[in-house]
Amino acid sequence: MATTVEAPPTPPPTPPAKKQRRKAGTGRLAAALVSPTLLVLALVVAYPLLSAFRLAFYQRNDGVNPETGILETGEKFVGLENFSDMFLGANGERFRNALWNTTTFTVVAVSLEVVLGVLMALVMHRAFKGRALVRASILVPWAVPTAIAGLLWRWIFQADGVVNKILALDTPVLWTTDGLQAWFAVIIADTWKTAPFIGLLVLAGLQVISNEVYEAAKLDGASPWKTFWSITLPLVKPTLLVAVLFRILDTLRMFDLPYTLIGPGKNATDTITVIAYEEAVKFNKYGPASAYSVFLFLYIAVVAFVFVKLLGADVLGTRAGKRGR
Repeated sequence: MATTVEAPPTPPPTPPAKKQRRKAGTGRLAAALVSPTLLVLALVVAYPLLSAFRLAFYQRNDGVNPETGILETGEKFVGLENFSDMFLGANGERFRNALWNTTTFTVVAVSLEVVLGVLMALVMHRAFKGRALVRASILVPWAVPTAIAGLLWRWIFQADGVVNKILALDTPVLWTTDGLQAWFAVIIADTWKTAPFIGLLVLAGLQVISNEVYEAAKLDGASPWKTFWSITLPLVKPTLLVAVLFRILDTLRMFDLPYTLIGPGKNATDTITVIAYEEAVKFNKYGPASAYSVFLFLYIAVVAFVFVKLLGADVLGTRAGKRGR
């Protein structure tokens, strides 16, 4: 005689109110876990940023009031005067020169770093004996702190330094004095320091490309240049664009390398960060210094926005996430 097995009873559906309470409890737990990080970010990022924006509209007001004859101290609201003085004031010419230096440093240095970084990545990606040693040696410059790298290259670029010994000119080049040679010295040092960064990121992109793609191209008779241009470069483009964007943002705010290598007050190597530092530290003019910083912040934001929109850099990986779903 066959026996019938009864199915277990279906559990009753969870009441909507219970679901809402569970969701609210999960949300409160997530907020509690994230709140320490948000608090730290608010203290070290949001507050200094908002403070700099506020100071950009003020100037230090220390002196005797000509109307009352009373010594006054504190801050005075000046509106957009600090920003107008950047272009039209006494430091207008120096600021425009610093803006030009900042932009040219970024364009030239990043372009050289992209070329050298891609070449480094291709070398590190190839299978050969001693590849691990080559990878480690290529990444050494990136591991050196920028200020130390500036001092190192300052010694190399001395009048009796290594560079002039190699050039063997009758008259040594004074690399660390003001002039075009100082501009080239910063470009060379920055390229040496940060090209491995792009090489490292591009190498990570190369390692996810399947060998089957290259084997198929080889069977089709594609030349090495055609393979690189039609397969390698398109497949590493997302990684390369993110690396280039990071380098652009980093170079636009360059400070420690030209400051330690060449020094402040040089027309050829003045950057916006250098003059903002001098206004704040040397002259105690925090209002104009904040105006320089705010301008640089907006300049970097515009450059990043244009770069992402025009070239389509997937910085947050949202497109990959959408393709995965």
